[in-house]
Amino acid sequence: MTVATPTPTASGPASGEPKTTGPRHLLGIVTRDKNAKTRRVEVERLVRHPKYGKFVKQRTICYAHDENNESHLGDTVEIVESRPLSRTKRWRLLRIVTKATSHTLSHLE
Repeated sequence: MTVATPTPTASGPASGEPKTTGPRHLLGIVTRDKNAKTRRVEVERLVRHPKYGKFVKQRTICYAHDENNESHLGDTVEIVESRPLSRTKRWRLLRIVTKATSHTLSHLE
């Protein structure tokens, strides 16, 4: 006795294929602006601890390309994933969300 299995006709998550949405966008804070056209951006996220269930802060360090050297230490920026630009740079600066204030800078030092 053979059982016929239905073949998926639609594409997308329902058929088991991953949905492609384009490059990732992240928000982070510039923590280093010493290099020309390169910014070190810290992206914080909350992750639930697998055993205890408490939310823990984790950070990811991304190096982003800033063509015009617009961003500075403490600025909140939006970065977008791009092709590899150097050994470490895989992100580009999309826009500056907020400029740093003196209060923000004292937190980073």
